[in-house]
Amino acid sequence: MKAWVVRSLGGIEALSLEAVPDPPAPGPGEATVRMVAVGLNFPDLLMLEGRYQYRPPLPFVPGMEGVGRVEAVGEGVSADLLGQRLLVGARAGLMAQRVTLPLSALRPAPDTLSDAEAAAFTVGALTAWVGLVERGRLAAGERLLVLGAGGGMGLMAVALGAALGAEVWAVASSLAKLALAEAAGAQATWRVDRQAPDLGPLAGQFDLVFDPVGGPLVAPAIAALRPGGRYLVIGFAGGPPVPLGVDQIQARFLEVIGVRAGEAGRRDPAAGRRHLAAIDRLAAEGRLRPAVGLTLPFVQAPEAFRAMARGELCGKAVIWCDTD
Repeated sequence: MKAWVVRSLGGIEALSLEAVPDPPAPGPGEATVRMVAVGLNFPDLLMLEGRYQYRPPLPFVPGMEGVGRVEAVGEGVSADLLGQRLLVGARAGLMAQRVTLPLSALRPAPDTLSDAEAAAFTVGALTAWVGLVERGRLAAGERLLVLGAGGGMGLMAVALGAALGAEVWAVASSLAKLALAEAAGAQATWRVDRQAPDLGPLAGQFDLVFDPVGGPLVAPAIAALRPGGRYLVIGFAGGPPVPLGVDQIQARFLEVIGVRAGEAGRRDPAAGRRHLAAIDRLAAEGRLRPAVGLTLPFVQAPEAFRAMARGELCGKAVIWCDTD
């Protein structure tokens, strides 16, 4: 089979499409899945350079989420799973045509989602849920500001915030991204320059900020909060972490809240299962679905990463895996 392999931390150019051995036969409590599609995420891009919190040992195969069909099952696993379409999750390893994983890494794909949507669903939806609901305590009627609202993560936060009854404002760098945010449920939008973002007119107006961007947006985003507001640290797509103005945080009674949805589930597996059940239920009801802005064949995976790195991608990138 084929897989994308990283043998050195050299960024996108270090990706190597290789013929690799098939995965091992499934053992007790495991299944082998033929991957149909993989959704790409910003942490995947960071892992190529060794800049993410989790650093898989070299060599490794990237890929955190996807969708596939079960080809084989191990001892104690029902044969009824054979042929079923399942969502697949892992810390890495999914940019391969086949994978063998424990059943805890697999769950039914909602029928409401296409294969491309299913591949791109979990990471964004789970982070939005843990951020907005579990950590951010978002309540109906509150005003939510979503940064990076044209990317996969931000769009899921927009959609979930709208589903929860918040007044959602979307911030992004292009009109095309803001149009997607409006389609996802944003009631208002704000366009910013990526290098010198200005949220001045929005100062002091928001109860909660969802920030997967960081970088130069941090200071204006904190200024956009009302006294007592909450700031969710989601990620750093806009650059390395920057210092926070702790004097302003103290003076205005602000909360700065870190969010790592996958880590939350690893620390508390029962809570992790509840979070996944919640987002799957919303997807099954048609209230939560990802925006897929780019789909490419397996052999063109580096180009999808390049689009992500350039910041021009609207929504999520998905790679089709069923190419021999």
